[in-house]
Amino acid sequence: MEEKTVISHIALIPDGNRRWAKERGFLPWIGHQAGAKAFEKILSNWAEIEVPYITFWGGSVDNLTKRPKKEVDFLFKAYDEHFKRILKDKRIHENKVRISALGLWEEILPAGTQKIIKRGIEETKNYDQHFLTFLLAYDGTSEMVSCCQRIARMSREKEITVTEDLIKESLWTKDLPPVDLVIRTGCKKDPHLSAGFMMWDIAYSQLYFTDTLFPEFTVEEFKEAVNNYLNRERRLGK
Repeated sequence: MEEKTVISHIALIPDGNRRWAKERGFLPWIGHQAGAKAFEKILSNWAEIEVPYITFWGGSVDNLTKRPKKEVDFLFKAYDEHFKRILKDKRIHENKVRISALGLWEEILPAGTQKIIKRGIEETKNYDQHFLTFLLAYDGTSEMVSCCQRIARMSREKEITVTEDLIKESLWTKDLPPVDLVIRTGCKKDPHLSAGFMMWDIAYSQLYFTDTLFPEFTVEEFKEAVNNYLNRERRLGK
């Protein structure tokens, strides 16, 4: 019998918020606000999609340190509002969604925003049916540097053998399974990844690129991306 293709982990790169706003004559942060609402619609349909892990890239280090202060301040405000809405959503608790956040967010985000995120992590830490990970002030190169530094510190304390398992255990994403599917919006004409995005975990990932800007990325297209993946043949290097 042919083995059924399943999908366990989707990583979502929500590109196009600023372009969406610019096309409509809005300020950039209106696009971020619209993007947050688009993602919440996806989350509201999560249970029926049968994907236990979703990882969402909420902002790179450059996004949160190099863009205009007004835009960054609004991003922080959007994080506040987004996490508050998620925590009030009874489906998060009914579906036992564990929330986590990875990246340099504790170094870069304001104390008030950190407090809200930590509350979400604490309130859902015992849930075990779905796993929602936010990458905040995250980029893959910083993660890999951190991994190498951790292994170097270990090697000063005792003799070690560097293995694939040790590298994985030293990553920020150590508790996440490999990514099956990476979805990036707003870039089908220029398909690309950025900043070493989850470089270890996407070694065998399938990629789905769409021109749809993220504020217009619907639940239906999300499901289409999942079905696209399920209908592909995965060779995994064989």
